[in-house]
Amino acid sequence: MEEQARELDFEKLELVVVTHVVDAITFWAQDVTEDKAAEKMDTILSEKCPAAPRLAGRPSPQKFYGACYSEDRCWYRCKVQQQVDDKFHVSYVDYGNAEVVGRSDLVELPEDLQSAALAKKYKFWGFHLSSEQDSPHYSQGKSFLQNLIYGKKLRINKKSVCFDGTILVQAFQGNHDIGEEVLKFKFAKVSLPGNREGPFPAKALQKSTGLWPSVGSQGDSDNPGSLECMPKLRPAFSSLKPPGLIEHSTSTTLVTANVPQTEKELVNENRPPNAEMVIQQLCSQVTEQMLNEARSELQLVRQEMEEKTKEIEKLEEEKSAIQKHAEHLEHQLEEARLKLQKVTEVCQREEKSVEVHLDTAVGGRFSQLAQKMEAVRKQRESNPCSTAGDRLLESITIVVNNRIIMPFTSEKLEVAWDVHRQTLKKLRDCQSKGGLEDLVKSRNQACSVLLTAINDFLLEVDSLPISERLESLKGVSSSLKAVLTVDGDDSVSEDVEDQTFEKFCAWRNQKHQNSRNVQHATDKALCALRDWAANTSKFLCLTEKAAVTLEAVADEVDDILKQAETSVCVELNINLSEQGVQEMKMMSNAFHKVMQHIQKEQHLLCDIREKYEANKKFKQEMLQWQTNTPKADELLCIKKRIRSLRSQLRWKLVEVGCLEEADDLDLPEILKKKEEIAETRNALFQEIRHEKEEYTKLCELVKGNFPELVQLYPEAEFNSYLSSEGLLMQSLDRDIFDAEPMRELSGRRPLVCTEFQGQKVVLKGYSVDEESEVRMLQQAAQYHRVQSQSPSTVMPLLGLFFGKSDPLAYIVVPYFSVGSLRALQKNNPLTHSDIQEVMRGVLVGLQSLHVAGIIHASLNPNNVFVLNRERGIVGDYDFTKTPEQRAVDIGMAAGSVSLVAPELRRGQPPSPASDMYAFGGLVLFMLLTLELWRMSNYLWSSPNYNWTTNSKASFQSCWYSLDGYQLWKL
Repeated sequence: MEEQARELDFEKLELVVVTHVVDAITFWAQDVTEDKAAEKMDTILSEKCPAAPRLAGRPSPQKFYGACYSEDRCWYRCKVQQQVDDKFHVSYVDYGNAEVVGRSDLVELPEDLQSAALAKKYKFWGFHLSSEQDSPHYSQGKSFLQNLIYGKKLRINKKSVCFDGTILVQAFQGNHDIGEEVLKFKFAKVSLPGNREGPFPAKALQKSTGLWPSVGSQGDSDNPGSLECMPKLRPAFSSLKPPGLIEHSTSTTLVTANVPQTEKELVNENRPPNAEMVIQQLCSQVTEQMLNEARSELQLVRQEMEEKTKEIEKLEEEKSAIQKHAEHLEHQLEEARLKLQKVTEVCQREEKSVEVHLDTAVGGRFSQLAQKMEAVRKQRESNPCSTAGDRLLESITIVVNNRIIMPFTSEKLEVAWDVHRQTLKKLRDCQSKGGLEDLVKSRNQACSVLLTAINDFLLEVDSLPISERLESLKGVSSSLKAVLTVDGDDSVSEDVEDQTFEKFCAWRNQKHQNSRNVQHATDKALCALRDWAANTSKFLCLTEKAAVTLEAVADEVDDILKQAETSVCVELNINLSEQGVQEMKMMSNAFHKVMQHIQKEQHLLCDIREKYEANKKFKQEMLQWQTNTPKADELLCIKKRIRSLRSQLRWKLVEVGCLEEADDLDLPEILKKKEEIAETRNALFQEIRHEKEEYTKLCELVKGNFPELVQLYPEAEFNSYLSSEGLLMQSLDRDIFDAEPMRELSGRRPLVCTEFQGQKVVLKGYSVDEESEVRMLQQAAQYHRVQSQSPSTVMPLLGLFFGKSDPLAYIVVPYFSVGSLRALQKNNPLTHSDIQEVMRGVLVGLQSLHVAGIIHASLNPNNVFVLNRERGIVGDYDFTKTPEQRAVDIGMAAGSVSLVAPELRRGQPPSPASDMYAFGGLVLFMLLTLELWRMSNYLWSSPNYNWTTNSKASFQSCWYSLDGYQLWKL
């Protein structure tokens, strides 16, 4: 075929660009010479379609309509292939692909837009498919051809045209025959010239994935298959009608009449001696195609029947559930009816019993009086209002009479503290040593006065029973909440009158007086009834001669009994409903007022205790420096020893280098020197650790009460250490480390691994200038401050130093043996449960940064680390760059998934939302790689494939580079 391709005149071949791939041998393409017509068509459609009338009724299969494509919401010409309710299966005549749209997305087009389609359907001449449409081999062949020619320019040599308008061609890319490439991978088979094969298989009514499917890496502008580089072209043969406009007929005469001229020539070229046989073959092809269309419609009807059957089953289930619920309600109703019947029977029996007991009027009255007297006795024994009121009154007495107020020395102490703070502020603002001595004296005097005030305050507070008072208030509060429940709410109300306590005491006195009066009247009436009963018992005794006359027993019996009944009823009804509401309101106000006093005094006592502890700690610290002023001599001595050890280390390294380059190697001497180097390096790191401890102690004094140390010891460089939050380590240098390069992790900047203070660390080098050096110190200090608050979710910074002999800055971070998320996902991806645990830690780390006002802007698989497959850590970023520079870095990608948020591409600044967009991209990347890993393991374990180690690695690397769309599609 290559020899045949050489014989062809490529200048005379037509040049087309592929717009859609149907299967391994069929594709749609546009003529590249008609690109202006395509652009003009797109412009006209975008202007006319939004205002064009929507489709009404059934569409015509011969007309072109305008459809709004679902992916880019632009308008394109289409033909309606099938209709199911208000859903239409359309094919885009200028590109070849298809999708399902709604009626609202279809518009009528005028006659001037009913011109020929810009895309034509092509098929490789002399080939037919080697597999069925539903087989995996068919999908692989389609993907193979799509990756090979989609969006690319081909030169074609036309051979003939089929009856449905499909053009049989030879297609070339350079000198390569595309059909031979498909045949080589066994996606097609060679057929007789003319490509006489069965009709096309019917396509199911399904929605296409896109007008321009995304092939290759996302955002790759060099890929000729991307949408940005694909022109929209019209066809080269404007004389040919679109395939959809060809009307098919079942009769032999119509088929022969409607076959295009090129098809007739093809038929004449291969016509056998008997022409009727050719006509029969054409008729059979048309009949087979109609049968396929009927099968497709039947399949759709079956799918609808299945959906209706499922809906009916669902309704049956709901009906069954409703019936069960109705039966349950009927059962409950029957139980309630039985209970009501039992209660009615009990009431009837009780009524009969009462009627029996009240046969006589006297018996009934005495029975009712006895019941009321029992109620009065119980009310006197347990009166909740009386008990709660008494407890509340007792609490008021405790809270009001034994209060503790702020100590009198507190005001003097605050004045001394203000003077001391002012002297410290002047010391910090002092920039020269000239007036430093006077300011130090003023500070010492203010400190002496402050210590005197602190001593007075501590003595006064020691004499106060703060702990006992707090316990007493806590006990009163608990007992009140247990006894009184005011409207179910024990919170403190702010709207309480100042005279609440006085009103409560007056109400309590009135309440006691009324209760005593009512009880006295009840006792008097019952005593009269008791005397009458005693006389009656004496009168009824027949064995003794009674001294009680008949008149004493019979006279005024009704009045005595009535008075007793009235008095008992008055005492029972003394708590009227209106009076009860008023009493509860009064007690509620008193309760809230007491709780206000308790809480205010508790806050005051806690403030006194906190102030006591703070002043006591300050006094202890200041007593330590009364005899001797803090000095940085020890720090300077440590720095001097560090310089000496560093010089010794460098000299020993030079000696070892000379010994190793000598002609006669002295191995014992070299080993001895290396042991000395190791000892010297350990001693140097030990001194550096002492230096950091001394810095920490002295910087606390500088930030506290001795800011003059900065001016007294400028060589100590306290300001640099403080501005970097303790990260900047002036004593470190790249040369003192025994570092090994990490080539597997080094990318745009070198990384080295070494031991530092008993921990394996990584040194990350950055090129800096004056501007980036200042930015790096500021961003690193801000990041380190956040990391110290969230140590488990943000990567810690162990140190920061600048090179002595090169313009490089080095960040010291811990070494993680597992590596980054990218390496972990490539070798052994996380499971779904692992992803949840890991990304929860990443979310917490991002939240800590965002709360502090830091935008990471560099969240990618290389910057997320995983510990034990259960904890995610957010890595550090390039502190020499701004967030805007980090956000558009080329490393912001996970596989072929871009992690750059859309607003960043539009030029907007980074925000927490852009970090969350990158977080979502990472989750998608992890899920896709997990599915990829499972699919690859399934293929490796398949008995139909004989994998080798190299082929497995190549297969994994190839699939790992696919983006999410290709992965899910395959």
